Amino acid sequence: MKIRLILALLLLLPGFIVQAQSSQQKIDKAAFYTVMNSGDLEAVDNEIAVVIASISAEKDGYLGALLMRKAGLVKRPADKLRFFKAGRLKFDPAIAADKDNLEFHFLRFAIQEHAPKIVKYKADLQNDKSAIINGYKNAPIAVKSAIADYAKKSKLLKPSDLN
Repeated sequence: MKIRLILALLLLLPGFIVQAQSSQQKIDKAAFYTVMNSGDLEAVDNEIAVVIASISAEKDGYLGALLMRKAGLVKRPADKLRFFKAGRLKFDPAIAADKDNLEFHFLRFAIQEHAPKIVKYKADLQNDKSAIINGYKNAPIAVKSAIADYAKKSKLLKPSDLN
């Protein structure tokens, strides 16, 4: 009886491992952008956990963006600076390694537009805006939707720029 149980478990185990890995591989971009737009600290913390559990190649870029977003939601100035710096340390190398990544340019643009002057994170606004405008038509639907929604509220990127 025990041998049958062990054999059954050994036969099922690889399927469970594959299923667990496949659930960790992709980041749900629509959910990610909903959280980035929400302003809900708990939702940001939950999405950080999802991204950390992910095995996506773009993981550091998404995590960095979420940490910088979290910096704008916490109350204490010391925490704001700590989360912003931690996010920047993750995000900047990710965008440097993948310079053609439209999402990273969009995320950096949105972060830079709202970053306080004290953090000196505004140097790439025009380059990122150009990358967004040039890549918008070929972007995945979730990214296109996030960019279009953002452009409705942005002072620097207008919906007419995306046509």
